[in-house]
Amino acid sequence: MRVLLHICCGPCAIMPLKSLRDEGAEVRGLFYNPNIQPYTESQRRLGGVSHWAHEEGLPLIVQDEYDPEAWMRMVAFREGERCRLCLHQRLRRAAQVAKKGGFEAFTSSLLYSVRQKHDMIRELGQAVGAERGVPFLYRDWRPQWRQGVEASQAAGMYRQQYCGCLFSERDRYLGRPGPAGRKSLKQA
Repeated sequence: MRVLLHICCGPCAIMPLKSLRDEGAEVRGLFYNPNIQPYTESQRRLGGVSHWAHEEGLPLIVQDEYDPEAWMRMVAFREGERCRLCLHQRLRRAAQVAKKGGFEAFTSSLLYSVRQKHDMIRELGQAVGAERGVPFLYRDWRPQWRQGVEASQAAGMYRQQYCGCLFSERDRYLGRPGPAGRKSLKQA
């Protein structure tokens, strides 16, 4: 099966890629994360993903659209829904790319994170998949969290401390959980 794996960052993609390949899937990666701010953070994550994908022999589609104004307009006055809006945007793009590329399914490395709301990701993924006519492949990779953390540390990969948006960066310092339930530095 040909699967498009939306990748939020290199460390979160390690175990999903391994799992999908163990299932016999032919995997291609997609880096599309317009939520990541500031620009230096976006480029640092892209560089990490690109290097890792090359090392893994993973073909990678990069849609590096750094446009913080557009992302902020999308969530303005809906900050409490920002995670849903952001996830929908990224999963919708993954479904579009999967459909155009003739993939049999698409999924996301977001499903690896113990800090994301899996029910929301699954719901949105299935909805955009149905709209585009390509199935969303749900997998719960959270049980592999520790193994993935250890693998990323052993590889010397950059491990970011927030999901990517300025709100999550702020919340980690102020001790507030974000809409996705992510714990801040003060809560950890």
